[in-house]
Amino acid sequence: MLTFDRAAEATNAEVRGRERAPETLRVVTDTRSLEPGDTFLALRGETFDGHDFVGEALKKGAAALVLDSPAGDGIPTLIVRDTRRAYMDLAAAARAQFPGRVVGVTGSSGKTTTKHLLFQLLSASLGSAAVAVTPANENNEIGVSKFLLATSSEQQIVIVELGARHAGEIADLVGIAAPHIGILTNIGDAHLEIFGSREALAATKWGLFSQGAQAVLNARDEISRNRASSLSAPPLWFGEGEPSVPGVWVRDPGTLVLNYSGASQTLKIEVPFPGAHNRSNLAAAIAAALLLGVNAEELAGHVAALTLPSGRYENIALASGLRLIYDAYNANASGTIATLNAFSSENARRRIAVLSSMAELGPDAPAIHERVGAHAANVNIDVLMVGGDYAASLAAGAARAGFPRDRIVSFAGNEEAAQWLRTNATDQDVVLLKGSRKYRMEEIVQALKAGAA
Repeated sequence: MLTFDRAAEATNAEVRGRERAPETLRVVTDTRSLEPGDTFLALRGETFDGHDFVGEALKKGAAALVLDSPAGDGIPTLIVRDTRRAYMDLAAAARAQFPGRVVGVTGSSGKTTTKHLLFQLLSASLGSAAVAVTPANENNEIGVSKFLLATSSEQQIVIVELGARHAGEIADLVGIAAPHIGILTNIGDAHLEIFGSREALAATKWGLFSQGAQAVLNARDEISRNRASSLSAPPLWFGEGEPSVPGVWVRDPGTLVLNYSGASQTLKIEVPFPGAHNRSNLAAAIAAALLLGVNAEELAGHVAALTLPSGRYENIALASGLRLIYDAYNANASGTIATLNAFSSENARRRIAVLSSMAELGPDAPAIHERVGAHAANVNIDVLMVGGDYAASLAAGAARAGFPRDRIVSFAGNEEAAQWLRTNATDQDVVLLKGSRKYRMEEIVQALKAGAA
């Protein structure tokens, strides 16, 4: 925990009521989780202002406040110019006191899966109490700050997922988290609408190494290969398939190949989930764990017990016998293509791919959707269902690549998709649900479960 004086220094705050201040601070931003003795920091957002809840915080026993204007009442207060910035500064100060190792994870796709796999590997080797990881969806400046302020000196390793929705944002988060090791899963087409260009996206992701983190890079990612020479130290490469450079490779579902630092080793593993992209994520997690000093044989032994995060290639068996694969936590082009590749190997009478559109791709969105549609035509898919804003582009790309038009089904909404599946899919088929979060494809799962009850 930060002392009151260290917090004042870190935020360059004007101090009120120092003589009554608590010695150390447990900082909270939500009065619903506030306990007596906590310090309440009032964030401002687009639709809320934490300063409106100061009275409630005091009623619940807040011992100090972090505000951008005085509150009165003699309560110990740190008055700062911007409470959001102050929250980040407090997190950076807490991180500076952390004696363990920090791993940062980012990328256009696969970062949450890689984070999840690394956490499982380290927990199995070191014990779950020794490792902390950012919760789901908390990879922005608020989530990362909250996580770092909650870390304990008893933990040996913390894993921080870093997301970006604006140019330069990864470097800002690295300024808080200061990772020793940085895993960059890949640089794809995600959020092009926000970043404006692939170069701006790549530059933002490369901010992961702005403070000298040891780079763990995807050997199959062209941008990473081109940029690697700019690093202050050689990266540790990882990949899936036959090794092309020295590094950490999951060659196939049963083989781990390590050939870096002058040593070469081949180990048997049992990868319990499908998809070349997931084997790449696993290789990244193993690479980071090796850099943290975990024994290779021990890591190989833990692989068989690993699971994917919720919403990633999640198998759902309905009462009707129909099997769903729900992979709609989010979607971009590279991730959708990778998922289609995995899905095409599913054993079923028919493989029905239900694709909603991908969000935040900017002016290239129609062409990117056509490319994904064409890919669907070239793998083992029997029926292609398309929806969302770019359904026509998905269908056009598939048809142009030779997919039979009578097996392309457009749907206007999730209930229409569910109705088609209720009428046409059988217990011998398998259905993939893939699309961006904005299309809420879990509604299809819910509708089919209700219809099968």
